[in-house]
Amino acid sequence: MKAPSTLPRSRVPTEHLLLPVEPRFIWLTLFLAWLLNLLPWGQVGGIPDALAICLVFWSVHEPRRVGMLTAFVFGILMDVHGSARLGEHALSYTLMVYLALLMHRRLSWFSPWLQALHVLPVFFVSELTVFSIRGWLDGTWPGWWWALNSVISALLWPLAGWILQAPQRRPVDPDDTRPI
Repeated sequence: MKAPSTLPRSRVPTEHLLLPVEPRFIWLTLFLAWLLNLLPWGQVGGIPDALAICLVFWSVHEPRRVGMLTAFVFGILMDVHGSARLGEHALSYTLMVYLALLMHRRLSWFSPWLQALHVLPVFFVSELTVFSIRGWLDGTWPGWWWALNSVISALLWPLAGWILQAPQRRPVDPDDTRPI
């Protein structure tokens, strides 16, 4: 029987080994997602919250770098930009990141589509928080079309993971003398 280090290269699962993430890349992606949210789309339904997807992704994959303080600050920035009640998005993003941090260890064991299924309630609770506050203070309810944003955000989760982890993937190394 061969020792594990002498197994043929094709049997070693190298596609799961990722390089450490560069902190500047995390902040660049969060800033770009925030800029994407600033585009003047208005109240068009079905447009996912790019910043929410990015915040949840990095809080799941890098919980020591992106946490609830980051979500709160970006939420305040979104509230100021959208002329919303101060704290509406801050509460929503902070709650969303808190829920993502609760399940960050569990999510790494699932495939991207099962991860999307697990983060769907996180996106739903985030949207529900914003629209509950608006409904309570304004006395209006926008209907259930807002839930479509949560579903679209969850469907975009595998694509977001593929894009955000692209710089971390190791290239295929044909060196057979290395054990990993």
